[in-house]
Amino acid sequence: MLAAFPTPTHSALEIGPITIHYYALCIITGIAIAIWLGDKRFRAQSSNGQSVVSEVAITAVPIGIVGGRIYHVISSPSAYFGSGGHPLDAFKIWQGGLGIWGAISLGLLGAYLRYRTLQKRMDLPSFAVFADALAPGILFAQAIGRFGNWFNGELFGRPLNSWWALDVPSKYRPFGYSQFESFHPTFLYEAIWCVLVATALIRFGKKLKAGQTFAAYIFAYCVGRFFIELIRIDSANTIAGLRVNVWVSVIVAIGSALIFTRASRKIL
Repeated sequence: MLAAFPTPTHSALEIGPITIHYYALCIITGIAIAIWLGDKRFRAQSSNGQSVVSEVAITAVPIGIVGGRIYHVISSPSAYFGSGGHPLDAFKIWQGGLGIWGAISLGLLGAYLRYRTLQKRMDLPSFAVFADALAPGILFAQAIGRFGNWFNGELFGRPLNSWWALDVPSKYRPFGYSQFESFHPTFLYEAIWCVLVATALIRFGKKLKAGQTFAAYIFAYCVGRFFIELIRIDSANTIAGLRVNVWVSVIVAIGSALIFTRASRKIL
């Protein structure tokens, strides 16, 4: 076997009675960067220089986390309610398991409701402008969050014998793959893809109309996620032989493409 980079041997840091889970730390770090970058971008796009990103985040982030967990539990119910499953584990977010579709859907809804409330007493641009400002930061947050999966030894792909493969301890290998030692680091593929898309949006987003940057973010992420899902081997529900997230990627990509096209017809 060629050299492969290892899965971390520890997923948490213990300081006295305090346990800091690296997965949670990655999520928190990503959220902080998303808020910082979103605030910077929104101030630049707001005519009066105001920013309400932090205030909106207080509402949107918790709702988004709940949404992400709900989607994960619904899409992988056997891990919690099947044979040998433990329903209370559904609340153990630090062990991994946040579905991005649920996080973005409910998080965006929470952000919209809070933003509309603030618009009633403040001179703010449209929510589409606000969402566009957040898009690159959300992608960077997703990239950082994926490293939490690395610490947890989860979400890797098919066996791979290459210098960039991930060495996975036997305790993390799915049933039927115990004889293999290294696998596709799909968490890393997704992190790299998110960074590339975020960079492109920052570079070319100024040429787009309101709402198009966020729609482009969703579409591009779905394209990358589609191919990544095809090589993942963790247990998942399927429809017609394909993982549920493959179908969701296709449906959401089509929807975001339609929104992008519709936004292009708006007069600035």
